[in-house]
Amino acid sequence: MRRDTAFDADGTTLRGWLYLPDRGDSPFPAVVMAHGFSALKEMGLDDYAEVFCAAGLAVLVYDHRNLGASDGTPRDEIDPIAQLRDYGHAVTCACMQPEIDATRIGLWGTSYTGGLVLIAAAIDRRVKCVVSQVPYLSGYENATRTTTPERLAEIERTLQAERLSLAAGHPPTTVAVCTDAPEQPRDAPGPMSYRYFRHFADARGLDWPNRVTLRSLELRLQYEALPFLPRIAPTPLLMIVAAEDRITPTDIALRAYAAAGEPKKLVMIAGDHYRPYVEAFDQSSVAARDWLVAHLRAST
Repeated sequence: MRRDTAFDADGTTLRGWLYLPDRGDSPFPAVVMAHGFSALKEMGLDDYAEVFCAAGLAVLVYDHRNLGASDGTPRDEIDPIAQLRDYGHAVTCACMQPEIDATRIGLWGTSYTGGLVLIAAAIDRRVKCVVSQVPYLSGYENATRTTTPERLAEIERTLQAERLSLAAGHPPTTVAVCTDAPEQPRDAPGPMSYRYFRHFADARGLDWPNRVTLRSLELRLQYEALPFLPRIAPTPLLMIVAAEDRITPTDIALRAYAAAGEPKKLVMIAGDHYRPYVEAFDQSSVAARDWLVAHLRAST
């Protein structure tokens, strides 16, 4: 049902899994998917892939460059533009598999990649449908909504110092992705993220390092998916939004959805950013499965 796979992305080898249905005739329609900010494919993507594969879809799942099983340096650096290009390389890899129908390929992304798949669907017409779950859509707006002006100014000063350090030949500085610091409220974004990551890392024995390069934060401030929403149509879009999302704010996602053309569908899930992955996994995975099956089987 699943085999290890690897593909070239502009000289960097990306590694993951290829799921193939055990029933039906190939070539199969396929879904390409990768995880959000700093997360590894083992952090729940296998669960989604199994749901999709059981419905007759091939699935290509991979770790982003610089993370997990994939190559790339600097390690733990998250570059959204490089990740966007890598979605294109992954689609090319899927097209080259004899078991996959190159005319029926869809994308699935979540959180950080929830925005990236929207851009990819807007610029790559090989993509025949797209699922965007709790999408991260605007680095600057997200930062101004979740960070105080004083803290944002402090971050910008730190980033300026890091540029000088890198230019002087020093290795990249790394910072924690999230913490469970006791002075933070339990429902603050940091502790919420920490509990989600630890849920999968501890349950599956993963060596998730909980770090990114400082430059990843600068690159995140440059991330903008919102301008691409009107360009997605006529590619069918499903957006899965958490109703009380403060990590990728709900109202930004709803504004993005309104800017997209038809055909499109919105699925609202009660709760916060991480609920679709765990408590509401059945709801989010079935909604995505049904959308992908409906549009990839009908695609020509």
